Amino acid sequence: MRHYLDKLQSRGELVVVHKEVDPRFEAAAIARRLQSESKQAVLFPHVRGSALPVVMNVYSEHERLREIIRCGRKTFCERLGEEIALAATLGQGAWTDEPDERDEWCSGTLSDLPILTYHERDGGAYITSGIFLAKHPDSGVPNLSFHRSMKVSDGELRVRLGSTHDLARCQQAAERDGKPLEAAILVSAAPELFMAACVSLPPDASELALAAAIRGGPLRMRPCRTIDLSVPAAADIVIEGRILPNERRPEGPFGEFMGYYVEVGENHVFEVTHVGWRKGAVFHGLICGSKEDLRPLEAATAARIYQALKTQVPGVLDVSCRPTVMNTIIKIRKQYEGHGGHALLAAMGSHLDYNKFCVVVDEDVDIYDMEEVVWAFVTRGRADTRTMVVPNVPGFYRDPHKDHWGRLALDATRPWGREAEFERKRIPGEDTVDLAEYLGSQWPSA
Repeated sequence: MRHYLDKLQSRGELVVVHKEVDPRFEAAAIARRLQSESKQAVLFPHVRGSALPVVMNVYSEHERLREIIRCGRKTFCERLGEEIALAATLGQGAWTDEPDERDEWCSGTLSDLPILTYHERDGGAYITSGIFLAKHPDSGVPNLSFHRSMKVSDGELRVRLGSTHDLARCQQAAERDGKPLEAAILVSAAPELFMAACVSLPPDASELALAAAIRGGPLRMRPCRTIDLSVPAAADIVIEGRILPNERRPEGPFGEFMGYYVEVGENHVFEVTHVGWRKGAVFHGLICGSKEDLRPLEAATAARIYQALKTQVPGVLDVSCRPTVMNTIIKIRKQYEGHGGHALLAAMGSHLDYNKFCVVVDEDVDIYDMEEVVWAFVTRGRADTRTMVVPNVPGFYRDPHKDHWGRLALDATRPWGREAEFERKRIPGEDTVDLAEYLGSQWPSA
């Protein structure tokens, strides 16, 4: 993380707030306001009550995610698919137990960390960017995943495990034997670890191997102090502990990624056994539902849907999930009448949690710009015959009132056989003109 922040600062993509800020609301308010007006990450060196700085807005831009996985001219979905395929071949060669003895580590408690409180009704301070590392008790396959963690005391966190999450399956396997599940929470891990943890792989695959593939070499690991796990050395802060079996306690409310509060629920208990951080560590704060939360999740979800579509439908060029993971946009090179409908049906079945609203567009539409997507739908044909409603289909797994049931799909492609009528108008030179040449000092980039 520290090396990555140095890179952002050298490119003018990191701003520093030198004023002391309150970890309760103030840091989050500044970061959220900055996201609406800038693409820069923000560093808070002085957070009340802690000696550690906080950084936010690190992964809020799609271009940074592309850079992390070295996309080049390829789409994010295509490139991530290559990395996932490579990870499957790495096995134990994905990591090495050779810690760097030069690393200086400090020990303390959760109270030493600048854990933030984000939203007005949040039940407490939350770790939102923490990557859980645990092994399945039966297979031994390590898993990386994100789960919100509410601080209750220096010895206890309360953690939300969704029923469809891999970590929940690991915990259930341990709980069947009446045993706790040992786990480590990594905060401010290297970018390749953060990106890998966003991806959902099959149960027999490891996100650690994916992180090694993205890194371009094996991960350096080091043993934990109080639990039988090794963790990546490229994590600034490590919280060791165990998820207790047959124990649920109140957690919440919490401002979730959909933009609403999740009320108090009976959730899992994480018993903290050790807290350590590298000298010079930075604490990564993340606002759930912000660009920094959604952009990585959207990108990873889009890549999963893309891989599924490529095996079923010809001509699929790219997929994006904008402006939320609940909505998927597919770009195709249309090859036959009804091609768009096939792509939509395949998309709806490719991820049953998230594909609530799907749109398919032609290859000349920017799928990262919802204005373009809506323009394509309203200008390229009838609204009534190109709209598909699928009723009474379950949606997001946490949905007791069925608010996310049903699917809506829009075919925003040109009518088959009439492509020439829908050729987009162009102004030659529009994309290459240098406005500074004409406006001089009046233009900001001059």
